[in-house]
Amino acid sequence: MLTFTPSPEHFFVEEIPAYDPSGTGAHTFLWIEKRGLTTFDAIARLGAALQVAPRDVGYAGLKDKQATTRQWLSVPDVDPERALAVADDGIRVLTALRHPHKLRLGHLRGNRFEVVLTGATTDEEIEALRARFADLAAHGVPNFYGGQRFGADAANAARGLAILRGERHERDRRKRRLMLSALQSAVFNRTLELRAAGGRLTEVVLGDVLRKNETGGLFVSTDPPVDQRRVDAGEVLPTGPLPGGREIEPPPDTPARALEDQAIVATGATRDDFLRLGRELPGSRRPVLLRLSETAFSEEPSGPSQARAVRLRFTLPAGGYATVVVSSLTLTSA
Repeated sequence: MLTFTPSPEHFFVEEIPAYDPSGTGAHTFLWIEKRGLTTFDAIARLGAALQVAPRDVGYAGLKDKQATTRQWLSVPDVDPERALAVADDGIRVLTALRHPHKLRLGHLRGNRFEVVLTGATTDEEIEALRARFADLAAHGVPNFYGGQRFGADAANAARGLAILRGERHERDRRKRRLMLSALQSAVFNRTLELRAAGGRLTEVVLGDVLRKNETGGLFVSTDPPVDQRRVDAGEVLPTGPLPGGREIEPPPDTPARALEDQAIVATGATRDDFLRLGRELPGSRRPVLLRLSETAFSEEPSGPSQARAVRLRFTLPAGGYATVVVSSLTLTSA
């Protein structure tokens, strides 16, 4: 049976930046490769080596720990040659280039993934997996947040709820943001579960907030049959909530609003709880479906044992989780 065990040998991630460093400026962008480390681990180690406070290190996104990953970081006013000379067992600085400003969270277009699944023993098993992968590439997968979003102990959403209610005080701004984001993600995941349970993950209901696939623009559905035809044609997709003060919400007294209210209550929060943080938690919307691109499927050379392996290659937009794709493929939990 083919299974996936995340490790630096079986899981590879490469960030796709939103832009390239210009070559001049007060900050230095570092293209790093890390193995067996979280992004925050890498930031701490590089900060110590370069005498830069971790809070001054910029990053576009968080990358998996049990993997070999490449991503950009930024540091203020560090000579590129000095950065390239950093020696660390788990980190390599591959490129160092100057740029005018700090790298900010979200400054990426997506990520390229390579995933190795091991344990196949028959041609039939490999061909069945190939067919399922082709189906996911054609139709997409539910856009759940992966388990790593919620912390090693899966408790970050609960911590975020305590912060939201004023029951917990977190001075570390990165940790605070991470925990609040985990709570938002829990609401979104619950929304997807409720939509899927009703057999309407991509079925438009009155009040749904829809996203235009080409431009990213959002609008509220007032005519579900018309908008359903646009979903079926690949023009738009329903979205789920990441609740906050400026989030576009389904109108009151609509089926979409009732479902999302149910999802918020299931996490122990209320809409008013999310409004209390104002600008700190603006909120946003996330498509219910995750689209794969640049897909490839290949069988790995067999070793001395009878077990065989396959390598999957695919690209996801920013915010997509490879573990969710793999769980949809292998019918396991992410």
